[in-house]
Amino acid sequence: MTAPAVLWPDRHQAGVALAERLLSWRGVPRALVLGLPRGGVAVAAAVADTLQLPLASWAVRKLAHPAEPELAVGAMAPGDVLLWDEPGVPRLHLDGALRRRIVATQTQELQRRQRLYGDPAPAALRGRPLLVVDDGVATGLTVRAALASLRQCHPARLVLAVPVIDRQVADRLRPLVDDLVALAVVEQLTAVGAWYGRFDPVEDREVLALLGRGIRRR
Repeated sequence: MTAPAVLWPDRHQAGVALAERLLSWRGVPRALVLGLPRGGVAVAAAVADTLQLPLASWAVRKLAHPAEPELAVGAMAPGDVLLWDEPGVPRLHLDGALRRRIVATQTQELQRRQRLYGDPAPAALRGRPLLVVDDGVATGLTVRAALASLRQCHPARLVLAVPVIDRQVADRLRPLVDDLVALAVVEQLTAVGAWYGRFDPVEDREVLALLGRGIRRR
């Protein structure tokens, strides 16, 4: 991984810095900032505050191997979007039964977050400019699932904005969006948290508090 040349104290400050690159979004009619839970919501909240735009979340779930919870083998998002890291599936011995078990478990968590965070209905996103924000992109699986899901909603514009992203992943994601904005595009990004002074897990209560402020603007 490239040694961090840009370091943010926390997700909030990364969001403030990211918003400076997105000032053209201020005042865009019906524009909506969508944070990917959980960490992306913290960055998205700072973006929304700075640009004075409404904020919402869009649930997406990493699919992890039961024996290695930190290893992403796929991702899922609303609209029956399901992606697998196909090159790694044979090596990880992910047979059909194991895949179904992983999906069933994460479907419950995906639906729980949609209800808890009050994600907008797909119909409410039709024809709206959407600014999708995460706290960083390493493998790109979850972001790719989220973008595929949001494309089904037929937005007027779909833009991905992140503080840091892997260069090769960025190249793969660009065809999926109308624009991609990143403060740092780096080689072989394996640890998003290395670019932050503080990268604590974000809990449900923090997400709800951040979304509560955004709902008032919505």
